[in-house]
Amino acid sequence: MTRRTSFGLFLEKLGVTMKSEEKELSGKALMKRVMQCRLPASSALLEMMIFHLPSPAKGQKYRVENLYESPLDDVYANAIRNCDPNGPLMLSVSKMIPASDKGRFDAFGLVFSGNVATSMKVRIMGPNYVPGDKTFAMVGLDQCITKNATLTNEKEVDAHTIRAMKFSVPPVVSVAVEPKVASDLSKLVEGLKGLAKSDPMVVCAMKETGEYVISAAGELHLEICLKDLQDDFMNGAEIKTSPPIVSFCETVLEKSSHVMMSKSPNKHNRLHLEARALEEGLAEAIDDGRVRAQDDLKARSRILSEEFGWDKDAAKKIWCFGPDNTTGPNMVVDMCRGAVP
Repeated sequence: MTRRTSFGLFLEKLGVTMKSEEKELSGKALMKRVMQCRLPASSALLEMMIFHLPSPAKGQKYRVENLYESPLDDVYANAIRNCDPNGPLMLSVSKMIPASDKGRFDAFGLVFSGNVATSMKVRIMGPNYVPGDKTFAMVGLDQCITKNATLTNEKEVDAHTIRAMKFSVPPVVSVAVEPKVASDLSKLVEGLKGLAKSDPMVVCAMKETGEYVISAAGELHLEICLKDLQDDFMNGAEIKTSPPIVSFCETVLEKSSHVMMSKSPNKHNRLHLEARALEEGLAEAIDDGRVRAQDDLKARSRILSEEFGWDKDAAKKIWCFGPDNTTGPNMVVDMCRGAVP
């Protein structure tokens, strides 16, 4: 019995049908193709989800407290909890996928309650949305969603957002990019916008120096991002990149020995700044979402005072979180006191 005959019998016993050119493969490539045909990754993943994950009707009853950003007893939380098809629309967009139309994206997400339909006007809330802000309705979602958002009915002004997905690996490797041909600068700018929408983990930004920087989770991720940028989002226009830069994060271990001072433009006011280390466990509480910029002021100050020993007045005077203004384990606190000359 020849090798080809025995291999054909082996495939027959496995129930695998392969094309003639695929049978010409050898070694690891052949084994990989056989396993792909016998147990496709998509089918294996889907079966695991069906057999091991609870249905939405069961799972959302206890997941709602980790999904919904605010009151767990309002109409939106109850609709999510009960998977209510007749309740208000609560749809979480988790990824923007490049569409067949050039420069357009399809929004991929999960409907937690209500129904969504073609030509339906929706209200779009970004991850940092605060209820009461100016509302708007859009026909093309990709024009105003960068990475993720929450959609609800157009008139649901009291709805809060569904918590955005957190990634365990932050963008740590960065490169500066520029077009090889100066006239392709507009293509680069639009390409970076498209790349930022398509990949939830990549960060594209313009520095104060005017450089355009791409930050990714690792060298392989960065390589894929640069290839997608050039081939898919810039239509093949060539780019130049700087050597990869790995960012290092520093922290404060104790109160700063010096107080920095700055004067206002009219020279009548002085602002003094000093750095202090956060209390043990507070940075983790911020990363875990227990202490957030969007939280109710009284509830947040109560946690800070009772669990971390903050002064109640200081806990109510947090200017911002950092390094991204609304997120991150850093704070700027207003400790100013009126002074009589």
